[in-house]
Amino acid sequence: MDDAEIIENFYGVYLLYCMNPKYKGRTYIGYTVNPRRRLKQHNAGKDQGGAWKTSNRGPWNMVLIIHGFPNSTSALRFEWAWQHPQVSRRLKHIPKKKSQQKIFEYCLLVLSEMLKVGPWCRLPLTIRWLDYEFFEEYSRHVSAPMHMPICCGKVISQKIDKANNEVQTLDELTMFCSICDSLLNEKESISCIKPSCLLVAHLICLAKLFCQDNMILPIEGTCPACNISVLWGDLIKKKMGCYGNLQEISSSDNDST
Repeated sequence: MDDAEIIENFYGVYLLYCMNPKYKGRTYIGYTVNPRRRLKQHNAGKDQGGAWKTSNRGPWNMVLIIHGFPNSTSALRFEWAWQHPQVSRRLKHIPKKKSQQKIFEYCLLVLSEMLKVGPWCRLPLTIRWLDYEFFEEYSRHVSAPMHMPICCGKVISQKIDKANNEVQTLDELTMFCSICDSLLNEKESISCIKPSCLLVAHLICLAKLFCQDNMILPIEGTCPACNISVLWGDLIKKKMGCYGNLQEISSSDNDST
């Protein structure tokens, strides 16, 4: 919990829990690209950038955040649906909150159901608990598809440092798709996240190779060049510029003798 994980290209939807004895138990769902800054704004009040609904009701605790959305639009749509489950056409099957049910537990129920339906069930999302005590008590209330990790720990958002991303562009070379053998250009290319892998392919070619269930958006697959299992979301993140400093771990680095 002491070491926060740094995430590039961060888009998150969070759940606040009110710690004020007068309003304790109230919740708030919001969207952010910077969790630490956003929590400070909520606790500082609406005049400092916080929301009207949370102003003068703090302190608030950001206990849970969902991240891994491909862009702000995707995250904002998730935020809206989580806030309005009875209005969202994808969540009509979720029952209304029972009178004796705690609103916080109901929010977790809605979240679990959202992660089971499209389009969210196919996104490379991470469910991150930011408070260990809440994780201990409530983690069993949240379920997610197997490709979505559920973890506990602080997070720091970071913009992609394009200046230090020393990746040779395809404009400098004549490249051919590893799958269809046709010419490639940079915009339509994708490569493996493993630094030593030589895979370079059309985005659409690799997507078709990974889509074994007739769905438009793949979840994961096996790299045809190095045979490692890889999440589609990680491949897209690398294409966008994330993992610029990723290095291969050599066998000597793993030696414990």
